[in-house]
This record gives sequence, structure tokens and C-alpha cells, in this order.
Amino acid sequence: MRAGVIGLGDMGSGLAKNLIANGFRTTGLDLSADRMAAFTAMGGEAAADAAEVGANADAVFVMVMNGDQAKSVILGPDGLVGHMAPGGAVILSATIKPSEGREIAEAMAGSNIHLIDTPVSGGFPGAQGGTLTMMAAGAPEVLDQYAPVMQAVSSSIHRVGTAAPQGQVVKAILQSLLGAMFSATFEAAALAAKAGVSGQVLYDVVSTSSGGCGITSNALQKIIDRQFEGTGSHINTMHKDLTISMGFAEELGVPMHTAAAAMQIFHAGRSKFPDGDNWVCTRVIEGIVGAELHREAAR
Repeated sequence: MRAGVIGLGDMGSGLAKNLIANGFRTTGLDLSADRMAAFTAMGGEAAADAAEVGANADAVFVMVMNGDQAKSVILGPDGLVGHMAPGGAVILSATIKPSEGREIAEAMAGSNIHLIDTPVSGGFPGAQGGTLTMMAAGAPEVLDQYAPVMQAVSSSIHRVGTAAPQGQVVKAILQSLLGAMFSATFEAAALAAKAGVSGQVLYDVVSTSSGGCGITSNALQKIIDRQFEGTGSHINTMHKDLTISMGFAEELGVPMHTAAAAMQIFHAGRSKFPDGDNWVCTRVIEGIVGAELHREAAR
């Protein structure tokens, strides 16, 4: 089975790395020359456009930033649908609006190209380590057929439905929860800073208590070490995901009080520090209270 990856950023580069490591011939595409160079250096085969990726792959992961980009590379004149061999699969691993996932599925109907709607969770570490969680929606026989290529990048594949956009729906729900968890961690960090508690003490207590989890522990580590850029979790992604969650909830008439507060915290962080990663939101709150959380408490 031949694989392809469109979008070789923090997440897509991890997909490509693990596909290659598992023996899949992998063709890739990205707008960045630097990312393409890194991809070929790890053993990938560069393509000039999405059509070339599709012509050289049985299954293509689409890990772009938004729905418009996904539609372009899947459905456009030089897109995957028009250039993949019959029976191939587009694996939509990007997080987009559920309505956009539905539009793509409807446009692909009758094309003889399968769509697996499977956004992922696990961030940069999960992508690079091949341990992503996949929320996969597709026909059972298609999921069975393409299980090997999905298992190369994921340690947890959950079958959440039989058609798009059921994967995107579950991801929108998940991100509303993760956004709230992130924001609560940022606020707790600022409270600890103002109270004179050291970052190490807060991290030790949280990570070994009922409040400890991958989200809180990773965020606190980045905060107390003041690592606010270049950690592989750019704030634009979570900001976009929360926008999707809030829009989806609005469509269904579901109040999202906590997620709405998280949305505003991420909006503030993105406005103040547009080049930062998720945890940079803490700096906005620290600026308000006049204290910073470091691994060692200020004396």
C-alpha cells in the first residue's frame, strides 16, 4: 500500500515520519520548501501538487489547516478525487467544521474514492511519536482495508461512525473540553504566581493529583519553563478548533458557558502573542496580575 500526506507541518510531518518508518512508500506535498526538504530527507517522495500525490498513493492523509484548503486539495481541478485510482482512500485527518466534512462527503459520492473522516488528537508529541488518537468514521469494510496505514500513525483508533462528518462532530466536542482544561490550567498558573507558589510545587501537586493529566501536566511544564513558542502547539490551531466547537454548538442550540470563556482566553492570547503556542495565554493573565510562574518561586 502506498501512502500520501498533504500538509507537512507539525502534525503532517509526524504522519509522514511514521508512515515511512513503517515501510510505506510515501509521497508528500507542502507549500513550504523547508518542510518539503525535511520530508525528502527522511525518505519521502516530493510531489508538485495534490494530483501527483493522488496518482502515487492508495491512501492520502489530508492534514491541512482549514476546510477551504481541504476542499481544494480533495475536490479541486488538481485534487485527489480526480487523480487517485478507483478504490483509493482520502483520510481526512485535518480538523474542519462538521458542515464542511459533510460537503466533502457529498461531493465525493459516486467518485469510487473512499472518504475516511478521522480527525486526530495527541498534538505534536502524538504525531511525531505515532501515538495519535483517531476518531474514525467510514464504512466498516473501508476502515478494515486501510487499518494498516492508520495504525502506522495511531495507537488508538476509535470507530465513531460509518460516514462523514461523524469524526468531525466528535472532534468538535472533544476540543470544547480540552479548551476549557487548558484555560483552567492557565488561570491556576497565574493564581499560583500571584500567591508566590513555585511552578515546581504546583506541577508536582497537580501531576500527582486528580487534576493531573496530559493536558495539565504538559501545559504546566511549558509554563514554568517559559517555553511559549516553537513547541509544536501553535495557538492558531486551538483557536480555530474552539471556533469550530462554538459554531457547532450554536447550530444545535447548546449553551457552552465554559468553552465560551476558553474561547475568549485563547482569543486574547492570539491577539497579544500571535506567534505563540497555546500556553502563551498564561502570559496575558500574568500581565494582568503582575506576576509570572517560574519553576522556582521569586524571592
